[in-house]
Amino acid sequence: MSVKIAASILSADFARLGEQVQEAIDAGAEVIHVDIMDGHFVPNMTIGPVVVSAIKPIAQAAGVVLDVHLMIEAPDRLVPEFTQAGADVLIVHVETCPHLHRTVQMIKELGVKAGVTLNPSTSLTTLEEILPYVDQVLVMSVNPGFGNQTYIPTSTAKIARVRRMLLERDLTQVGIEVDGGLKPDNVTEVVDAGATILVAGSAIYNNKASVTENIASLRRGYS
Repeated sequence: MSVKIAASILSADFARLGEQVQEAIDAGAEVIHVDIMDGHFVPNMTIGPVVVSAIKPIAQAAGVVLDVHLMIEAPDRLVPEFTQAGADVLIVHVETCPHLHRTVQMIKELGVKAGVTLNPSTSLTTLEEILPYVDQVLVMSVNPGFGNQTYIPTSTAKIARVRRMLLERDLTQVGIEVDGGLKPDNVTEVVDAGATILVAGSAIYNNKASVTENIASLRRGYS
């Protein structure tokens, strides 16, 4: 499975969000990653379905995946709204879904791919029963809620364990997404561990270099 770059708009300049999304797409990002935070499950608040709907035409015109990460309590109540807004993938946390299979089933019945994720300290055993029903697993390599954090080193072993779990169940079509602290100097170990989708925010959107240069630098890190 080829490795894809997912540009996280959490670190983008929201005053020119559409332009920043287009810059990432033009630079070769295959995925636009959208973090939805409610100020309850995580200590920060971001955006809602209206913004997803606004950037959907840009992603759709380029054939780029719109990847929406729901860091919110009771995500079931907003799954239909984010689906209507244009999400191609909806990712939910095991910690917020007491009936995880039902939530995943709802997402897929609405015609959207389903992903699951878990906080860094949450055991991978919580994924064992849901793996056959999902399209991707997101490994959080920082504690969710804020951008520009440092990669948690033990995440690499966790990614490798997810890959083994999928191989043992013959679920190699399931993508392994990694989000948090990814930089050119650590993407090699992350990809070698099994990651297939690399989420990067501050490594792409910063004042050190252009979006194009930053994405190229990430790719050189694992190519």
